[in-house]
Amino acid sequence: MSIYIVKRMVLAFLLLIIISLITFAFINLSPLNPAVVVLQAQGIPDTTEELIRQTEQQFGLDRPFFVRYLDWGMACLQLDFGHSYVTNQPVWSTLGPAFVNTFKLTLVSSIAIMIVSVVLGVICALQVGKKVDKTVRGIAFILTAMPSYWLAALMIWYFSVKLDWLPTSGMDSYRSYILPVLIITISYAGIYFRNVRSSMLSNMNKDYVLYGRASGLKESVVMMHILRNSLQVAISIFCMAIPIILGSTVVIENVFAWPGLGSLSIRAILSRDFPVIQAYVLILAISFVIFNAISDMINAAMNPRLRNGL
Repeated sequence: MSIYIVKRMVLAFLLLIIISLITFAFINLSPLNPAVVVLQAQGIPDTTEELIRQTEQQFGLDRPFFVRYLDWGMACLQLDFGHSYVTNQPVWSTLGPAFVNTFKLTLVSSIAIMIVSVVLGVICALQVGKKVDKTVRGIAFILTAMPSYWLAALMIWYFSVKLDWLPTSGMDSYRSYILPVLIITISYAGIYFRNVRSSMLSNMNKDYVLYGRASGLKESVVMMHILRNSLQVAISIFCMAIPIILGSTVVIENVFAWPGLGSLSIRAILSRDFPVIQAYVLILAISFVIFNAISDMINAAMNPRLRNGL
């Protein structure tokens, strides 16, 4: 197991290097001179050659690409993502609190999605083809098809405006989490519970289930084995759901005025604040790599055949 973990960590490290290189190269994809982008982001309409050269020297944009990449990469290891083009403040001073706020929302939503998905998946698998199974899948299909922003507006109108139960925006208390978490859970649980249901049905038809029942094992013991084997697929899905939700909260955060990465990234894109955009993309990419590695390790711990390459 330790050898498998080392190999997986080395692979993740190499992948992070490639991702960081692509992320840093993003700034050079713009048809404009990076110095011109800086000046425009700072609201300077008239750019002269002398001003462009001064800006290049100030931000180190006149140095070779790989030299700037190495300096940026080493700085990122210390959570130094440079300075904002707009505010000239350290990127992490604004990105850090926004990341914490988004991660809180993502963590609570992910836990809710996991619980709802597993419960609905198991119920539908045990009641396959019956009215309960068809009803749950039908409702999930309808709710998943609804645009999240429309569903959020509907929830705000009913629970916040009409009933005055919940706040419409911000994150002042635990009550502020209810509507955003509810919208995210509805959007994703309707998809993920189908995977749990399919995995349960697949394992219920395996030979070990037949042998277990034939040998006189209790039905509860057999079902625990089915659930354990089914969750191997669910673990990979749920681990990858966390970075997916982390990167897809843009709509929900803007609807509920949540001070997180989604709102910050929209402002950075509109103002062409490239250091903030680079840091945002890099954080999301790192989260995908890390959670993918975690899911592989958990599955390998549960299934020895995976870590042996079988």
